[in-house]
Amino acid sequence: MWTVAKDGGELDLNSSYAYLMMARDFSATCRVAVSGNEIVGYVLGYSPPERPSHLFVWQVAVRDDQRGRGVAAHMIEHLIATGDVDALEATVEKTNDASRALFASIARKHDAQLSWSEGIPTEHFPDGHAGEPLLQIKPLR
Repeated sequence: MWTVAKDGGELDLNSSYAYLMMARDFSATCRVAVSGNEIVGYVLGYSPPERPSHLFVWQVAVRDDQRGRGVAAHMIEHLIATGDVDALEATVEKTNDASRALFASIARKHDAQLSWSEGIPTEHFPDGHAGEPLLQIKPLR
């Protein structure tokens, strides 16, 4: 997962340790896509303790040569289908058109409402990171 994130160049790269811990401790809410014995995509997610029926998608990545094939949507749909998920949440920068289109397509597929709120404003980031508006898709059942 770390290699896919690093090679893609678009995502905030977390430590390799963070990816290993997410895979180990949150395996029920994370997925990898494999092709030819190589990881070509992943979704990192978790259920917030105060909202256990919600799935927060922390990071989605698909290797360049696999994009446009529905890999990200398939992984997220698998998480929705196999979990006890009433709502999907994520933070997405305003300039991230690909992620916004992905989540909009999931909302349409489930005939669910996609709403936006402030999320994490720019001024909360100590390093000049762009703000991350919060999206919520519900109901999913």
